[in-house]
Amino acid sequence: MKKRLIAIDGLDASGKMTQTEMLKDLLAEKGIPYRYLSFPTYDSEYSAHVNMYLKGRFGDDPEAVNAFAASSFFGADRFCSYMLDWKKDYDDGAIILANRYTSANAVHQLSKLDESEYDSFLNWLTDYEYNKLGVPKPDAVVYLCLPPEISQKMIQHRCDETGAEKDIHESNKAHLENSYKAALYSAEKLGWIKIDCDKNGEMRSREEIHKEIIEKLRDIIPELSL
Repeated sequence: MKKRLIAIDGLDASGKMTQTEMLKDLLAEKGIPYRYLSFPTYDSEYSAHVNMYLKGRFGDDPEAVNAFAASSFFGADRFCSYMLDWKKDYDDGAIILANRYTSANAVHQLSKLDESEYDSFLNWLTDYEYNKLGVPKPDAVVYLCLPPEISQKMIQHRCDETGAEKDIHESNKAHLENSYKAALYSAEKLGWIKIDCDKNGEMRSREEIHKEIIEKLRDIIPELSL
């Protein structure tokens, strides 16, 4: 049974939820077995340390928790989720579609380090999650690329509309800017599928972005062409 895991990642407000939902709907429409996941698992006991971190219990500045410690919080959440929730679906051949994955550590935690440490951290991160913890390695990571200045405007718009509070990543301008730089580096080094979500300073339509994602994933999910 072929096992496949697709992760969709990007800066905050880049459209991760929207695009995973659209891909999920397409898989359902075509009758392709899948399992949808979203990380962190905010409402689960698995993510207790993640919630403490993002809510500022260790400090309002993301830098208060080093990249390795914070990555271990998110990695443990994935490990618990995998072992106790979706391992059987993955083993049985359902396509696992994840909104965020290990790639989120390569975006948000790598950003805390000097560029001279990028390679060593990415080597540590991939070994830690895929080998030491043993969570599955994605067959593809779709990175939704959105400049931080647009990301910030989208985050504020979302908060104004919903009343949601920003977490310590979303409220820190320097963190978003550093995460963007780290994400571009990670995408190049780790071979992510990079999708530019803006054109001339404005967001592209969700339908246009979705169409490009499908084209990029056809080799991994050939059933989409049927």
